[in-house]
Amino acid sequence: MDKNRLQRQLDMKRSLIDQGYLDEQFIQLEELQDEDSPNFVEDMVTMFYNNSARLLENIEQALVTGPIDFPKLDDYMHQFKGSSSSIGATRVKNECTRFLEHCTAGNAEGCVRTFLRVKQEHAILRTKLETYFQLARQAGSSASGGAKAR
Repeated sequence: MDKNRLQRQLDMKRSLIDQGYLDEQFIQLEELQDEDSPNFVEDMVTMFYNNSARLLENIEQALVTGPIDFPKLDDYMHQFKGSSSSIGATRVKNECTRFLEHCTAGNAEGCVRTFLRVKQEHAILRTKLETYFQLARQAGSSASGGAKAR
């Protein structure tokens, strides 16, 4: 059963990468994980989601209170895009780029439309990563010696 859980975790990671949800940055984060910090990646992702909730709220407020302050939106979204890049959240990062293009063009409607996609990709990735980390915990807790999957 341990090998089955480990294989499911590896298959899921490969699927997340193949579908464009994650990139090499996520793999590099996993390579930093060791016995001294066995939950490093999960902790980083948790920190990302905690910080991104604040940024998403700031962006949403900036979009609904007129007039739209495009430089402020640009700043918030650059922060969000950087955080997304730091954990390898490719689809989220790509939507951030589209939002920034609309922001630069002063296209409020495009910003609103793209922001909905940013939030959607953010939520989808969160669900997928929660499942991934659950598989990792199961594989890690049942593996002999607590070996982690990579």
